[in-house]
Amino acid sequence: MCELLGMSSRNPVQLTFSLEALASHSAPPGSHREGWGAAFYQDKDVALFREPVAASESALVRFLEQQGSPTSLAISHIRHATRGPVSLANTQPFVRECMGRMHVFAHNGDLPGIERSSSLCYDRYRPIGETDSEHAFCALLERFAGLTVIPPLDERLSLLAGFAADLRKLGPANFLYADGDALFAFGDRRTQPGSAARAAPGLVMQSCVCVDGKREICVRGLSISPGFQEVTLIASVPLIPADTIWRSFQEGELIAVANGRVQGATGV
Repeated sequence: MCELLGMSSRNPVQLTFSLEALASHSAPPGSHREGWGAAFYQDKDVALFREPVAASESALVRFLEQQGSPTSLAISHIRHATRGPVSLANTQPFVRECMGRMHVFAHNGDLPGIERSSSLCYDRYRPIGETDSEHAFCALLERFAGLTVIPPLDERLSLLAGFAADLRKLGPANFLYADGDALFAFGDRRTQPGSAARAAPGLVMQSCVCVDGKREICVRGLSISPGFQEVTLIASVPLIPADTIWRSFQEGELIAVANGRVQGATGV
């Protein structure tokens, strides 16, 4: 399955993404080679980097590992293609403008029959590629139709809970979504190591507070520069080192994170 990574922090930080390592620790080497992408928020806008190639073959990945944009909100995705050809249009994360700001979406799972779902239709927003994930994103943005500013966080959380409930009826619906203000994460089910069964957790998370200005917070695939920080990381599977504690999402758990801290949660 695809790999997701999201980050929210109190202050902008320099991130180092080792995307190939991110995929390799949860699956046999080379199984996630159909594309990669990373979105770095800069206020309401997004610096988006995507390629329909293996991360290990990308000079752009190596550049980002050294020169990634400082950000306080980021979403990354490594693709394992299950629907649609290998192409830029089918490479996540997906980005659209809505309510005067950029929105970012990345999904892990399969959603058979989404094109026939009456609750997941779209009109204004239309897919460019052929993936069920982009269809889901367009259907999500339709739920904001008519709004000119983002609603309060609790209203967005409720809207996303309804969206997630409709999505998971079709299949595994782990996703990360950001609107420039908050990061929303929904954990459902995924194929677990050593098993063909799909079960929770679909996502895991870790929250860190760093008060030592000389100490870096480091996990595999990610390096956060020194300084006082509150940071929440959300991933498909735990990142190393092994001595750090990652909390598993309950099946159907939806959380909202802003400024590095969990601001709300609900079950679906």
